[in-house]
Amino acid sequence: MTSPSISDVGSFNASDLIEKRLGARVPRSVVEELKAVVTKYSISKEQLDKIISEVEKEVEENTIDPGEPVGMVAAQSIGEPSTQMTLRTFHYAGVRELNVTLGLPRLIELVDAKKTPSTPLTYVYLKPEYKNSREKAIEVARKIEMTRVLNVALRIDVDFFNNSINILLDRDMLEDKGVEVEDVIKVIQKSLKKARVTKSEENPYEVVIQFEEPIDPTKVERLREKILGLKIKGVKGINKVIIQRRGDEYVLVCEGSNLSELMQIEEIDYRRIRTNNVKEVEEVLGIEAARALLIEEIMNVLEEQGLEVDIRHVMLVADMMTRTGTVKQIGRHGVMAIKDSPLAKAAFEVTVKNLVNSAVRGEIDKVTGITESVIVGNYIPVGTSKVGIVFNPHIKIEG
Repeated sequence: MTSPSISDVGSFNASDLIEKRLGARVPRSVVEELKAVVTKYSISKEQLDKIISEVEKEVEENTIDPGEPVGMVAAQSIGEPSTQMTLRTFHYAGVRELNVTLGLPRLIELVDAKKTPSTPLTYVYLKPEYKNSREKAIEVARKIEMTRVLNVALRIDVDFFNNSINILLDRDMLEDKGVEVEDVIKVIQKSLKKARVTKSEENPYEVVIQFEEPIDPTKVERLREKILGLKIKGVKGINKVIIQRRGDEYVLVCEGSNLSELMQIEEIDYRRIRTNNVKEVEEVLGIEAARALLIEEIMNVLEEQGLEVDIRHVMLVADMMTRTGTVKQIGRHGVMAIKDSPLAKAAFEVTVKNLVNSAVRGEIDKVTGITESVIVGNYIPVGTSKVGIVFNPHIKIEG
């Protein structure tokens, strides 16, 4: 005979019991999750008491004591494993070569809040009506991949005698990129006003640019680079796209990032799109999204190297980097720059300059932090030194 469901037992209510014992001590999300789980099973009051006791034990063991130096613990917990991290910079993702920065270089990028990653990546997920078809995924990939004249040109020759530039296009690349010769002609003609762009009569894949004025030999290289760099189609910043099968759907892995434009494309599921560019996420989606990405990226780097670091240490670092509303680097221009203590600023890299600036501005240091307390020889406000006892002689103690 099975135990009655807790919802059928009149002697106690599971939700009320969980709320009473854990409500004020445990995060709200944990309380709600526990309520949702226990109501699915038939358990007795004794079993529920045991579950709640286990949760209370976990909370007790993981609660930080008042005055605990969480910053130092986090620094040590991340810094020590990081010394074991390899200097390996790249690995290849997907079918074709797609570089991804890993290891220590990537960790440094993240804590330095670099504006653009050395290898920006974007993972594009398609809407339900497109995600199961490889043909539709290829169409979207062609639509968003940045295609320049350089990508479809086989050869470019400058003919000074006829005052023209001839571009031989690669037939296979045109087909692969989904570009027509007329598209190339249209783009070049729009950019070069004082020239006539036509298709060669001898070769349908050759474009002839006939200039009205003589070509200046000193400027020919700049002109050549301008023509090869012209955008034919695609999203700016998305330099390469590969298609991967993940589970039951096709995902586009893009080299480069441009969230604001990609999210506006009809076939793309803007709710699931993801990039490793923290600064861009901050600009487009906000500081909370940037904080979440920062935590995820740092944890990915550590886990990829086989290093175990408690996520709470990483969360503390991310909190410090994002608490002002913008992503700040861990350095003298970021997190240290927003400190109020002149002595703490002086202790971090540039000593004389900070002391002189503070003296000129007449700043006052109240010596309330750890660094400045060490400098002047005070007890540091950590652990038992965090607690202050004040004796009031006017209070009479009876007993």
